[in-house]
Amino acid sequence: MADEQCLELVGEDSDDNCDQTEGRRTSESNVYLPGRQLDENEELVCDESAYIMYHQAQTGAPCLSFDVLQDELGESRQDFPMTCYIVCGTQAERTHVNNVIVMKMSNLKKTSKDSGSEDDDDESDDGTEDNKPDLEVAMMKHMGGVNRIRTATYGNKYLAASWSERGKVFIWDLTRPLHAVNDPSVMSTYTRKQESPAPVFSFKGHQVEGFALDWSPTVPGQLLTGDCNKNIHLWRPEEGGSWQIDQRPFSGHSASVEDIQWSPNEKTVFASCSVDKSIRIWDIRASPSKACMLTTQEAHTRDVNVISWNKKEPFIVSGGDDGMIKVWDVRQFKDEKYVACFKHHMAPISSIEWNPNDSSVFASAGSDNQITMWDLAVEKDMEQEMTDSQRAGAPAGAESGAGAATSGELDVPPQLLFIHQGQTDIKELHWHSQMPGVIISTAHSGFNIFRTISV
Repeated sequence: MADEQCLELVGEDSDDNCDQTEGRRTSESNVYLPGRQLDENEELVCDESAYIMYHQAQTGAPCLSFDVLQDELGESRQDFPMTCYIVCGTQAERTHVNNVIVMKMSNLKKTSKDSGSEDDDDESDDGTEDNKPDLEVAMMKHMGGVNRIRTATYGNKYLAASWSERGKVFIWDLTRPLHAVNDPSVMSTYTRKQESPAPVFSFKGHQVEGFALDWSPTVPGQLLTGDCNKNIHLWRPEEGGSWQIDQRPFSGHSASVEDIQWSPNEKTVFASCSVDKSIRIWDIRASPSKACMLTTQEAHTRDVNVISWNKKEPFIVSGGDDGMIKVWDVRQFKDEKYVACFKHHMAPISSIEWNPNDSSVFASAGSDNQITMWDLAVEKDMEQEMTDSQRAGAPAGAESGAGAATSGELDVPPQLLFIHQGQTDIKELHWHSQMPGVIISTAHSGFNIFRTISV
């Protein structure tokens, strides 16, 4: 149903291809690092050999939040072409034309090809329709722009929760739009009748808009929402497709709650971050006024925008308006000291997430139009090579940034694996847990879906 949103999925041969870290002169090629001024005879071009897969999807109105839908196509998928499903929400200039969009991206083929590979002929792009990526979309009208959207499975249904700029939180049943993107006959009916399933539940108790939103990974149907008025509410599912929402907010933050993350293994524990510069860890077994158990008051020097809780290790990674990335050990959280700190981004961090398939790797996005990939295990290798005298002078918390470490002639932190560019004003990124190494990102300029040679 590609109406006024003008949706299309394009491959790696688009003119708007990524400008990954390579500068081009007429006589030589050099690696480019963001922040360096280009000479008059230089231009940025994408180093396609750095990507296993790279595609773009364009939307008429920007979708500044999305989530990956877990599908039934299998785990640890490596074969091409690939297929994935996402749900996203628009932020159109006219508030009444916004939508929740279910997307199916399919026929996603490799970008790089191994010479002599048996797959080369199969993967070659001869410009025919069969070799172009496919995009199917089904839309549902949304009241106001979508600040954030997150998905979950509950029983045998796929659900999405969305934060509206009008101060309401909606719950959506994605069953019908998923049927539409998977079945052409259903899509024909869906489009012809201009179907738009209404939300199955809504909550206006926050009274102001918000951004923080997370489904519990351990208790199906349980949800947390946080608003710009410092309040956090707990949702518990009830029979009949409804939710009971505790009207007593969790109190502790003194400014807008920007992000929330449930613990991946403790059913009653969650973390939150705020414009008040703090990160807090809570236990819902206590009353909301006493549920804050641990606090790092000055986690960043400015607003803390995003956090991600590692699913396999006791680490939380955070990103702030100060452009800093910090890693926190939950076991030492009461000490209010980070275990690693990276300064590379030149603008606020807008998204951050651990790789679900590699516990030492995470990716971050910033308002400087960069997506960066990091590997904490690199530091472990370096420490093993350090002399005893070097160890004696090493700080307790590793800190890296511009000028902090070198790799050949490039002045970058050693943990920095990859820099992806080409999008404008990046808002969110997510790893696809069933397609190892694949990242999907959204920005004002549209979506990217890619996998690099680094992870």
